[in-house]
Amino acid sequence: MQAAANGSYNTPQPKSIRVMPIMISLLISGFIGLFSETALNIAIHELTGYFDISKATAQWLTTGYLLTLGVLVPFSGVLLQWFTTRQLFIASLAFSIVGTVIAAMAPSFAILMTARVLQAAGTGLLLPLMFNTILIVFPVEKRGAAMGVIGLVIMFAPAIGPTAAGLLIDKLDWHWIFWLSLPFLILALICGLLFMQNVTTPTRPRIDVLSILLSTIGFGGIVFGFSSAGEGGGGWSSPLVVAPMAVGFVALLFFTLRQLRMEQPMINMRVFRYPMFVLGLAMVLFCMMIILSSMLILPLYLQGAMMLSALAAGLMLLPGGLMNGLLSPVMGRLFDRFGPRGLVIPGLVIVSIAMWQLSGITPETPIAFIIVMHSAIMVGISMVWMPSQTNGLNQLPPELYPDGTAVMNTLQQVAGAIGTAVAVSILSNGIARQLAGASDIADPAVLLQANTVGTQQALLFSLAVTVAGLILALFIRRVVVDGSTRQAPSH
Repeated sequence: MQAAANGSYNTPQPKSIRVMPIMISLLISGFIGLFSETALNIAIHELTGYFDISKATAQWLTTGYLLTLGVLVPFSGVLLQWFTTRQLFIASLAFSIVGTVIAAMAPSFAILMTARVLQAAGTGLLLPLMFNTILIVFPVEKRGAAMGVIGLVIMFAPAIGPTAAGLLIDKLDWHWIFWLSLPFLILALICGLLFMQNVTTPTRPRIDVLSILLSTIGFGGIVFGFSSAGEGGGGWSSPLVVAPMAVGFVALLFFTLRQLRMEQPMINMRVFRYPMFVLGLAMVLFCMMIILSSMLILPLYLQGAMMLSALAAGLMLLPGGLMNGLLSPVMGRLFDRFGPRGLVIPGLVIVSIAMWQLSGITPETPIAFIIVMHSAIMVGISMVWMPSQTNGLNQLPPELYPDGTAVMNTLQQVAGAIGTAVAVSILSNGIARQLAGASDIADPAVLLQANTVGTQQALLFSLAVTVAGLILALFIRRVVVDGSTRQAPSH
């Protein structure tokens, strides 16, 4: 692969790269980094009692994690140009290990929240490094299969996370979610020290501090505003919601304008000139919102309303997660052969139907029905995510790979945080409205009905996101890349 046209990064000759050891090191790290994210979702119900906090406050353990990713990932393109692959990999594992140790011993919510931020910093360094490395070491015709293998691992981790966490909570307590992760993180670090190669040569361009500041305020303000909506005190009209979101949008506007005028931008906005990249990005954002919102709302309802144990709730989510992970390599190979259109559109149709059925959930809903519908959602997501992502990145020229992965990973985390925050906000507000009109809010039947209505409304939000994605998917088409010929961007 040739050096980037703008001098942003250089790559070694492909034949000097040992692909398999690099892949193993990255995949072990990615697996554990994503395991604790969903594993903690199943513990939210217990944590609300353990720390005496509300559901809206507890969801910050997920939203704060994603917010940190959203703040850190935007300048990952700069970090990829300043540090070697090995340096970034070791730094990411160091943050993850320190955060995991602190979380495992956390005596308070504040310390646990701090630990989550450190964990997110490690994942925020790892994700862009992983995807950028894959783009470098694999040719275009093999990227679908490579992305499918990544999908198998990074989807398998969230799949077993709730089940493993449920088992640990049932037999021990939530601290062991982190103690379980620690030896695997240490193993990943050892693998990286032994096998990780530098696949790029740092060129160390100038760092624009103002761009970093605007990006941090922009993404941070928007996610904070969305997340504050579920905490009461005025809901969406609260100054704690409106003010951060307004400041965030203004900061992002100035950030975008500054990037367009800079000779060496922190994130090259030229990636948005490529229509299939933009469409693939939208599909990934919708998938992230659907997965994270439903994987937070469902465990809360299964434990709080249907009175299932943490282990039982985790086991109910396991089949869908496993099917999603196992199908990712299959979808990658199908994408390499047939392109995205025949996968993405049917996938979103499946998700729409299943989400509509699931949005009518009640305490009397059969457990088998919930498992089947959740599994259908996860199968549909597997048909959408990797094909859309790979197709979009394929349209970019090599010099824009770091920028494309930075944009996709940044907005993916922001979308996940917003989706989670909005879903919990809808859940909390739906419950509050039901209880406001009740004569006896201490009546268990009233509380059950309120939880049911709030959960149904939150799942309808996920359905609306799915339908929006389906409409956009009608315009997707395969990117044609033939040697040095690349589909021209739109102007």
